[in-house]
Amino acid sequence: MPHSACPICQKPVAPRAENSSYPFCSRRCRAVDLGRWLGEEYRMPERQTDEREDELPAEHPERGSDA
Repeated sequence: MPHSACPICQKPVAPRAENSSYPFCSRRCRAVDLGRWLGEEYRMPERQTDEREDELPAEHPERGSDA
């Protein structure tokens, strides 16, 4: 089975059973990735209002009147 590439440095990555930093090649690359998330270099796309499934519509009976 071919090894995958590290998303940070593109070096080969050992399988999960052999590598506690999987899917990264090392703890350093794992920390770099975390720093990028914390520094807001990566962003999740904003969902459209009609795609937000965690919010009840205004006319929903379970939604309080003082919402």
